[in-house]
Amino acid sequence: MKRFTLLALSLLITMTGFAQEITGQWNGALKVQGIQLRLVFNVKKTDTGYSATMDSPDQGAFGIPVSSTSFENNTLKIAITNANIKYEGTLGDDNIIIGVFNQAGQSFPMNLSREEIEKLGSNRPQEPKKPFPYRSEEVIFENKQAEILLAGTLTLPEQDGVYPAVVLISGSGPQNRNEELMGHKPFLVLSDYLTRNGIAVLRFDDRGTAASTGDFSSATSVDFATDVASAVQYLQSRPEIDKSKIGLMGHSEGGIIAPMVAADSDDIDFIVMLAGTGIRGDKLLLAQQELIGKASGMTPNQLAENEMLSRKVFEIILKEQGEEEMKGEIRNHMTQVFRNIPAASVPSGMTENEFVNAQMAQMTNPWMQYFIRYDPAPILEKVSCPVLAINGSKDLQVPAKENLEAIKAGLAKGGNTNVTTVELPGLNHLFQEAETGMIGEYVEIEQTISPKALELVTGWIKEQVK
Repeated sequence: MKRFTLLALSLLITMTGFAQEITGQWNGALKVQGIQLRLVFNVKKTDTGYSATMDSPDQGAFGIPVSSTSFENNTLKIAITNANIKYEGTLGDDNIIIGVFNQAGQSFPMNLSREEIEKLGSNRPQEPKKPFPYRSEEVIFENKQAEILLAGTLTLPEQDGVYPAVVLISGSGPQNRNEELMGHKPFLVLSDYLTRNGIAVLRFDDRGTAASTGDFSSATSVDFATDVASAVQYLQSRPEIDKSKIGLMGHSEGGIIAPMVAADSDDIDFIVMLAGTGIRGDKLLLAQQELIGKASGMTPNQLAENEMLSRKVFEIILKEQGEEEMKGEIRNHMTQVFRNIPAASVPSGMTENEFVNAQMAQMTNPWMQYFIRYDPAPILEKVSCPVLAINGSKDLQVPAKENLEAIKAGLAKGGNTNVTTVELPGLNHLFQEAETGMIGEYVEIEQTISPKALELVTGWIKEQVK
């Protein structure tokens, strides 16, 4: 899927004869392989010291919690354990923190200041610019079941009328309404293209992200499905929308959620799965791990070791046992893993406890547990509306052939004959025209979505809503 490791954390302090005020906003930027990633640290005073959260505006992620924050002798130390991140910096008289950001043994200089950092210009030729030849309206709708408010944008063709509509469903990780990442705004490009072709589009910020309320960190795909169902209900309340022609389009994890909603509702006229999955989560992650490992140049022995370690954790999570028993088994397993790692391969400065806690936080959070256990097949069997499933041949996160075959088989088992599956040559997980398919390539490619993918999706939807 798309859960990128977001870098980290946060702030503070100084002494120049007296303590300076360090609460508020601190700004920094990481530069990795020619990519600038802005970070914003929001610092608050607590009864025992300080707390902080991090925003990564270039990735559309906000309010990321910091595990620990300390400041002694003008030295700031910060950790985000579940992302294996540490930051250490010294606050000088000029109110600038000079520091180093470390993740998984890799170190990068990163200074923090009070001044906002401008986003570096990037060439994104497909990103639409105002004025748009259609109506664009900021909207808020309620998920009554979860008691949260979801904020989004509804785009409608310029002329008055009643139009078919699509709800866009983002991939994994906290995403804003544009599914913004790596300098790209895929959902902005997609909604613009669809609306110019006579299709209304509703896209919205994930719960707990940007302008939407709620708690993202404790939610699973099932919870996100209720958000999408609420978006459909909202569209049904709009007089400009043809209630019999409302569809769902999900990217990556969104391609899991769309069938969930469609299987449970008669109000969905069609669904589009963009790099959606058809196999159980543990199998997908193993396949993803192997493809990315090979593309990264890992040896066969390294690939085999990684598979063995991951498979063991997945087997523990898949077992029928209590939460505490599961966590205890994973903790014991990861402790042994750490002790068997050659000393030279241990991330710099990482202790056994830090390693184990980081792995525990990643593997036992509600989303990951649910994803590993989730098998899309039974839900696909219940989907009766028309389905388009597309993948790129260079997708390293959701392998095209295996998943498209599984999606088609699941739908066929349920008797659905209105199914189209397409593997698009040369496209990656974001449906960009790519060389390698590696995640690091996403930002380097100027194209946001291949015109081939845009044309295919739009043409198919127009056929369904005739």
